Amino acid sequence: MKNLLLLPIFLILIISSNCSDNEAALIEKAKGIHERVITLDTHADINTQNFTTERNYTQDLPTQVTLPKMTDGGLDVAWFIVYTGQDTLSEEGYKAAYENAIDKFDAIHRLASEIAQDQIELALTSDDVRRIVADGKLVAMIGVENAYPIGTDLNRIKEFYDRGARYMSLSHNGHSQFSDSNTGTRDSVWLYNGLSDLGKEAIKEMNKWGIMIDLSHPSKEANLQTMELSKAPVIASHSSARSLDQSVSRNLSDEELLALKKNGGVVQTVAFRSYLDSEKHSKWRDAVDNVFDSVAKEEGFERKSRSELREMMPENRDEYSARYREVQAIAEPRIQNEVTFSGVSISDLVDHIDYMVDLIGIEHVGISSDFDGGGGVDGWDDASETFNVTLELVKRGYSEEEISMLWSGNLLRVLDEVQAIATEIQSE
Repeated sequence: MKNLLLLPIFLILIISSNCSDNEAALIEKAKGIHERVITLDTHADINTQNFTTERNYTQDLPTQVTLPKMTDGGLDVAWFIVYTGQDTLSEEGYKAAYENAIDKFDAIHRLASEIAQDQIELALTSDDVRRIVADGKLVAMIGVENAYPIGTDLNRIKEFYDRGARYMSLSHNGHSQFSDSNTGTRDSVWLYNGLSDLGKEAIKEMNKWGIMIDLSHPSKEANLQTMELSKAPVIASHSSARSLDQSVSRNLSDEELLALKKNGGVVQTVAFRSYLDSEKHSKWRDAVDNVFDSVAKEEGFERKSRSELREMMPENRDEYSARYREVQAIAEPRIQNEVTFSGVSISDLVDHIDYMVDLIGIEHVGISSDFDGGGGVDGWDDASETFNVTLELVKRGYSEEEISMLWSGNLLRVLDEVQAIATEIQSE
């Protein structure tokens, strides 16, 4: 193709036609696979203000995940996240965190049992997932990001299980009462050099009740200790490969990945731009922001920070989002002209999948988005674009069986094993 101009015109047309035919064939193949496999995303953050009768996921909200977007993109299963940010290790902090967690549990149940019971159903097992998908409905599952709301009462682990939680991380960004966080790499300050004594007891309780242990936020040492102690396989609900971006402590090192393989677990490769390629994303983000800010100034629009957006009332946030999209549409032609290099895309996401598949085997790798929590890449920036991930996997040569494993088979296999081990422990 490098010497295309030297070819007779009819050969150029034949080559172009063959390229188009091959692309069309790949798309058709990917569509069939995408329709047949169960697609499952292990991490979608929520705001409970979007789970009311007046405002909810049945509507076209300016969020990356809604039920219409899931349907449009062919995303069958979304794990909605009970997230709590880290605060002080005190009874006051634990109480506020617990109330926050229960609010989110209740919101997810409200969506599935009251607001949209004809469209989506809560699953607690892999059998539930398959049954609900076969019935033509979407699937909700629940993950807990940060065990901080448990406080020091380990009985709450069983309570969270009863409320539908099927995975939980022992910390988030900040050391918890259970575990050091990956954020300790910033200042080399650690509380436990891994797990606390309470964290080790929490692992036993999670094994006992059938909650998958999530490695995506604790420190490397805590994760290695967790895999050594756990009687059941673990997961990383939204992490990628640290070897492809050494600056990101949220990703898993090769040592952790190899330990995860030995443990029998699965890492859910996350579509988070700055985790996949922080340097490329930073360069692209700065260039785009410069153009956007120039246009925003001309339009009299002031950009808000993520913290400012979280504090807005829903109607104010909608108004801001609508205006943001208007300014973005105005800026887009200039961005296309002035930013001459691409941002982080699906190709970068699948590069991480390829790397981890080569290192630890396809049985131990899955897919997640971290939508509405900062996730998304060019080509998969909301749930409506989910098919594009399958298409890229087909282009890379993955078979239907392998794509099925990546999208849901591996994660559901781990869930089955965790629940089977819990049954054995309880019978003892």
